[in-house]
Amino acid sequence: MEEIERVLRVVREGLAMHGGNIELVDCDADTGKVSLRLQGACVGCPMSEMTFKAGIEEALFEMVPRVKEVIQVD
Repeated sequence: MEEIERVLRVVREGLAMHGGNIELVDCDADTGKVSLRLQGACVGCPMSEMTFKAGIEEALFEMVPRVKEVIQVD
């Protein structure tokens, strides 16, 4: 959980520049599944899917090898 939050702190800096944020909803250490919720200006943004997949998800996979799946929840 701490490793994930450390990565998300860096990601949040970029999102905050555009009025957005991200919340860690859940993390299952057994399965490697992480649930995240976009907030602020990210909600409804046409670029949010690309930001989620190419930015947030990729960073978590690269920096926290135990993360196997990242899902976006509402």
